[in-house]
Amino acid sequence: MVTVDDVRRLALALPRTEEHLVRDRVKFRIGRIVYLALSRDETELGFAFPKEERAALIAAEPEKFFLPGAGDMRYHWVEARMAALGVAELEELVTGAWRMCVPAKVARAHLEGGAEGGLPPAPGLARLRAAAEVFGAFPGVDRSWLALCADTAPGLDLSGAAHRAALHRWLNTWGCRIRYPREGEPDLLGEGLERWWSRHGGLPGARLAALSDREIGLLAAAFGELAALPVGRRTLGPTAAAKALFALRPETVMPWDAAIAQRLWGARDEAAFARHLTAGRAWARAALAESGGLDEAALAAELGRPGLPLAKLLDEYLYVTITHQGA
Repeated sequence: MVTVDDVRRLALALPRTEEHLVRDRVKFRIGRIVYLALSRDETELGFAFPKEERAALIAAEPEKFFLPGAGDMRYHWVEARMAALGVAELEELVTGAWRMCVPAKVARAHLEGGAEGGLPPAPGLARLRAAAEVFGAFPGVDRSWLALCADTAPGLDLSGAAHRAALHRWLNTWGCRIRYPREGEPDLLGEGLERWWSRHGGLPGARLAALSDREIGLLAAAFGELAALPVGRRTLGPTAAAKALFALRPETVMPWDAAIAQRLWGARDEAAFARHLTAGRAWARAALAESGGLDEAALAAELGRPGLPLAKLLDEYLYVTITHQGA
């Protein structure tokens, strides 16, 4: 038997999907096209399905599938009893319904792991809670972050030298190993950050779950330029760039490290970072939906990490399940 949370988790991980409540019914759609709809009592699921194939589907498993109401017979649509479905079967139905409603290139990119899709499934609240418990038990795990927040209150602003120096220190506490200038030497990182900030100081600041595709594109472009910033004989690099963006927009950016980027996307370039943020957006939406209406602050407290943004909790989950386990 599957639940509404199973449907929500699978649907919100698919590109372009939005959840809506229409006349007390939960529906998932692409633009204005509905491809999943739950009954008011949430015991039945309607889904997009080819009209020419539905008679055979229903005949094969009449205890599971049935025809829609008369008003929906003209559509590509079938109804299913939730109690009769398994999770693997639900995933197949949801994905198939979604593919009928998105452009072929989007569906192909998703299935082949292209830039618009191929997102890993959302972890779910149980896994987030377990990862938060592990991460929160590391000694002094929040000390440097709280120090950065205190030193740069009310928010990090790279137009000031003191804030640039504070970011440098914080990045090095997380293993970035960016050389500090000796007396009389130019501050390559500080100067580079100041120039970069003059171009990207207007970074999007929406919460991760609310990011638009355009805003993800802007953040990815800013990431690409920041990662290429010269800091002596090397560049700042993709790990430090992602962490710096998180420090600047902690409610917006889900950072990564080398292990996470390689495991999930096989690359650490601008396109991969855009996919990372797209995944984070889908996971954040799924987590909030599964929480039953909690806001981010309440959800963080419920998961055992009060005061932290959801983007950070998702990063901690990835660190615990990928980086830490592989150490």
